Amino acid sequence: MSRINRPRYRNDGRENVTLEMRRMRAIVLALAMLLSAALLTETANPAGADAAAKKTKQQKKNKKKTRKGPKKGPAGLKFYKPPKKIPAAHGKLIWQRKASGSVPLSSAAVNKLVLYTSKGVSGKMVAVSGSIAIPKGKAPKGGWPVISYAHGTTGIADKCAPSRNTKGGVADGYVSYTDPQMNQWLKAGYAVARTDYQGLGTPGMHPFLVGVPEGRSVLDIVSASRQLGLHLSNKYLIAGHSQGGHAALWAAGLASSYSKDIKLKGTVSYSPASNFKVIAGALAIYSTANPLSALATLLVRGMSVAYPDVDPKQLLSDDFLPYWDDTATDCLSELAVETKLGGLAPANLIRSGYDRTRMYEILDAQNPAVATSAPILLAQGTADSTVPQPLTDMLYPALVEKGDTVDYKLYPGVEHGAIVAAAENDAMSFFESHLPGGR
Repeated sequence: MSRINRPRYRNDGRENVTLEMRRMRAIVLALAMLLSAALLTETANPAGADAAAKKTKQQKKNKKKTRKGPKKGPAGLKFYKPPKKIPAAHGKLIWQRKASGSVPLSSAAVNKLVLYTSKGVSGKMVAVSGSIAIPKGKAPKGGWPVISYAHGTTGIADKCAPSRNTKGGVADGYVSYTDPQMNQWLKAGYAVARTDYQGLGTPGMHPFLVGVPEGRSVLDIVSASRQLGLHLSNKYLIAGHSQGGHAALWAAGLASSYSKDIKLKGTVSYSPASNFKVIAGALAIYSTANPLSALATLLVRGMSVAYPDVDPKQLLSDDFLPYWDDTATDCLSELAVETKLGGLAPANLIRSGYDRTRMYEILDAQNPAVATSAPILLAQGTADSTVPQPLTDMLYPALVEKGDTVDYKLYPGVEHGAIVAAAENDAMSFFESHLPGGR
């Protein structure tokens, strides 16, 4: 049997080369697969992916912040102490929280305490406190119209601030008497904003019956309340009684130039304090003890806040001077008693021989005969002994001379504290005709 001779291949290196080429092809193929996977990953997560991820995370964070709403203020009296740094513009909300005690209005769906900024007597921003009540139901298109209410005299001490009011407290009688009317305003579809005024409840002394800072407080609470996220309109009305009637008119006079983000539609002023120079000149007729002595001394305190050249030691008589410090710690109800200022005769207020020239200039400058483009309802009781009718009789033509549209209504037999209730039907008709409620 013949043997088949198979050819022999010499190992001349070619076999090793072929093996090496196969290995290279495998490595190239593996690299191609890795590159392909990398490209797919890059397509799904481009170069800006990290930045986009960071941006999305920040957006979620911002959204979460937005959902939290306006900053919640601390509980108790710490609410009235503002942070060291407050917004540099007026009408800005600092913080808020739910109102409690006797402050909430029963016809409101929401009652809030607010702390906001306003321009003080020096021109610098100050913190002002107040409250806001929102009607029940769904807000109308454009938001709830607002009534900014300016309260009557409670005192100058911080404890006299309406937003600190407690049932049966020292200021309760000077605060809660208007609650029935405000509940009616809420039922008619108006949000109600109530300022405490500058320095009343918050740091600093309250410039009592000084028109400009009071008026600013009335306006700035409207702007600040719109930052609560409670669907408030940029259209508003103003109402105020006694000291608040004075503040309401001053606010109306400042409205067009001071707060351009909101639109005033009308002002109701109930028995406004006015013509202080006339009152000062007629003090001699009040020769027996009278609670008006407390109001007069508070007025001196208020003027001294805005006008440092008013020196109480030179202006007040020895009968009144011992009670000067009390005006910064006691409310009107405490000052007007017979054992304090209420037991003194207003005729003896000013020290004998005192030069009244500067005092008269200051008092005359606070008369609320302002110019405003929005209409005014002026309401006055004929039996008012705190703001007697003759004073408002003088104020009415002074307003008309400024070019104001004024409806002056008298209410026979109505005393000072009763005028808000007595004029309710007329006030409501005025509100509805110039800015309909949200019902």
